[in-house]
Amino acid sequence: MKNYSVRQYQNSDYQDWNAFIGQAKNATFLFHRDFMEYHKNRFEDYSLIVLDEEKWVAVLPANVAGNEVFSHQGLTYGGLVYREKTKLASVIEIFKSILSFLDENKIEKLQLKLLPSIYHQKPAEELNYVLFLVEAQLIRRDSLAVIDLTKATILSKLRKRGVQKGISNNFIIKEVVGFEDFWNEILLPNLSKKHQVKPVHSLEEIIKLKKIFPENIRQFNIYENGIIIAGITIFESENVAHCQYISGNEDKNELGGLDLLSHHLITEVFKNKRFFGFGISNENEGRKLNNGLSYWKESFGASTIVQDFYEVEPANFSLLNTVLR
Repeated sequence: MKNYSVRQYQNSDYQDWNAFIGQAKNATFLFHRDFMEYHKNRFEDYSLIVLDEEKWVAVLPANVAGNEVFSHQGLTYGGLVYREKTKLASVIEIFKSILSFLDENKIEKLQLKLLPSIYHQKPAEELNYVLFLVEAQLIRRDSLAVIDLTKATILSKLRKRGVQKGISNNFIIKEVVGFEDFWNEILLPNLSKKHQVKPVHSLEEIIKLKKIFPENIRQFNIYENGIIIAGITIFESENVAHCQYISGNEDKNELGGLDLLSHHLITEVFKNKRFFGFGISNENEGRKLNNGLSYWKESFGASTIVQDFYEVEPANFSLLNTVLR
């Protein structure tokens, strides 16, 4: 039985952290410190490093609020990150060490938003099993619309008509470096009008992140006579092209702009990816489904995977004492 030690991330760990993320079997560029820290003024970092003597064996991207730790409120997903060769028994001991550390530091609850399986470099659901063992409570479940691009995808008749409309209207698709047109002309007005909210990333933040991760963050717009009518912001990782933002001019959507743009990304730009992810169509912490939005995504051939959110009491580390035989 290994005697793992746990400590909090320090600024001096920057290079070692990023090197570890680059070798993990269940990580993406969102766990790079430059991404995690673009909004560090909003979150108090509580990222953890698990060590076998001096060797890094796992990390937990996290922040703290009061007496609760979250993995991580500023990221789309989180969870325990470890190497390809890490065995299930080791993950049990690693997570036990983390819970024990949190318990000793008077943390009352740990919330984890798990990394969806499509982002795994190879199967990596060891943590899911360990959460069962420590009696973690499922507090939220989101449904993600995903296309497996290794399989033949079949457009619905309605989407085929939409794509054909876009072609007939001579819309022009461009990948652009700047985000100003999409943010200011499409995304901000739509989110304000429909939901009275702002995008997770401000214009300044997405521009900054694009400079740091130019290969991972990409913007595709569609134009009518030189005027933007829709756009999609893609966060691209090794396995997945994920639609971070999808939005179109409401007066032009019936003309097939978003249909044509989405179809182009699926069948041309990202055809060699493993998965194309449209993201969630949920509201109210996963308890409501926007049926129209979900149907639109499914009509491209998408089907559902889930992302789970768990809450666990660190004191439950003792439940792992007798698991291994």
